[in-house]
Amino acid sequence: MTDPLDRMIAAAQAGRMSRREFVGRTTALGLSAGLASALFTKAAHAQPKKGGLIRMGMQGGESTNSLDPALAASEVPFAVNYTWGEMLVDVSAGGEVVMRIAEEVSANADATEWKFKIRQGVEFHNGKTVTAEDVVATLRRHTDEKSQSGALGIVQGISEMSAEGDMVTLKLASGNADLPFLLADYHLVIQPNGGVDNPTEGVGAGPYKVVVHEPGVRHGFEKFANYFDDTIGHADQTEILVINDGTARTSAVQSGQVHMINRVDPKIAELLKRAPGVQVKSVPGRGHYVFIMHCDTAPFDNNDLRTALKLAINRQEMVDKILGGLGSIGNDFPINAAYPLFDDSIPQREYDPAAAADHYAKSGHDGSPIILQVAQGAFPGAVEAAQLFQQSANAAGIPLEIKREPDDGYWSNVWNVAPFCASYWGGRPVQDQMYATAYLSTADWNDTRFKNAKFDELLLAARAELNSDTRKATYSEMAKMVRDEGGLILPMFNDFVEAVRDEVQGWEPDPNGELMNGRAHVKCWLA
Repeated sequence: MTDPLDRMIAAAQAGRMSRREFVGRTTALGLSAGLASALFTKAAHAQPKKGGLIRMGMQGGESTNSLDPALAASEVPFAVNYTWGEMLVDVSAGGEVVMRIAEEVSANADATEWKFKIRQGVEFHNGKTVTAEDVVATLRRHTDEKSQSGALGIVQGISEMSAEGDMVTLKLASGNADLPFLLADYHLVIQPNGGVDNPTEGVGAGPYKVVVHEPGVRHGFEKFANYFDDTIGHADQTEILVINDGTARTSAVQSGQVHMINRVDPKIAELLKRAPGVQVKSVPGRGHYVFIMHCDTAPFDNNDLRTALKLAINRQEMVDKILGGLGSIGNDFPINAAYPLFDDSIPQREYDPAAAADHYAKSGHDGSPIILQVAQGAFPGAVEAAQLFQQSANAAGIPLEIKREPDDGYWSNVWNVAPFCASYWGGRPVQDQMYATAYLSTADWNDTRFKNAKFDELLLAARAELNSDTRKATYSEMAKMVRDEGGLILPMFNDFVEAVRDEVQGWEPDPNGELMNGRAHVKCWLA
């Protein structure tokens, strides 16, 4: 079954799509009208079942994790925050902005002023009503560099914020037609008084309340009785178990200890499909597995050395051997065809050991080992990918040495700290958000230390540009700058490969992130 059809069936199950719309869209995919109508009837009658306990087993949790949404940097805190928190808006699996705490959004003609009408009667878990002032306080906290927010690069473009009655007004230094997409960022959970008083309290307006918080072990939640949206949050309780070991995670879903897991190793995906009671889901998207170099730290402050390493990696080999074909090759910038305005004419960088050796010689590097720090938790197959990289680099005469790090603490002690390490990104709905989060000079999550004034100017120009052709050309120029001057080595875009037990209903493929963009346990129910 195709992903678009799965999404439409899930939408019909949840009551978000009429029969006419469902039949119209599915017949456009090639189904007969009769089959489409029958599918709709079956889906529409599969009403969500309330109650029970849904458990997820996830890689991507550490003992250092916090409930402060600003600090979420891996998959478990990402899903945890989506369980107890709500944002102004969300982005659907189909790529549309969906209203959440905001119920209306509007902008002026040049997209320099945006208004968000706050939904009335939404409650925080502490019984207080969500106000426009809470929204402004939340956004303001994330603009403070001391917050260390992963959304810093997004909200810095807001020059003025104000709250009046139920209306939030945001004025931008320059126009940005994508602002609602940016404010769907998972760090921007709306908190009482913006979280200023206690950012780690875990009090939000989401479907579940935090009852257990054991970082690196488990996170437990119970349904919030006064949650405003009865179309999600079907289980009475939900739990996220941190299971960083791939074998243990796979065993947990096979035995029924958990109902779903993330990050199925592509090498065992076909084998796992044969397990009774388990389905393997593979969703193409914007996620990418990477090796990142700090452009401001020797020896990676030399562009010839960075270029040598980019040319010394065999991308197709990695897609074949690490992803098992469940992905596509990358081109050293974080955008692929899943993004609007992607430029497919940019030449694909290929493995070229001779050219890599030439750039390495030009760099004047002293021949000492180049240390690549990696942990298996960086991405599935990260250690094996680093070993393949080491072999292909050595063939070019580049002395790459692997230093294996423990999974626990990797995202706080190595990523965004060490000058050369393995990492992953889940991608973002639009190019502006991806670039603003990780490549803008002032972004807190600029994990390659790529700081280029011209790039920053182009990012702002693209935001304000309403002509799509001109905007595409600007994004293309930015992509080439990251590709040719940056510290990103992006060998592959990964599919999200996860396993779900048969009793889980309401599953909807979502290219925005793993496990239905971190909300599978919130949106699904048990048969």
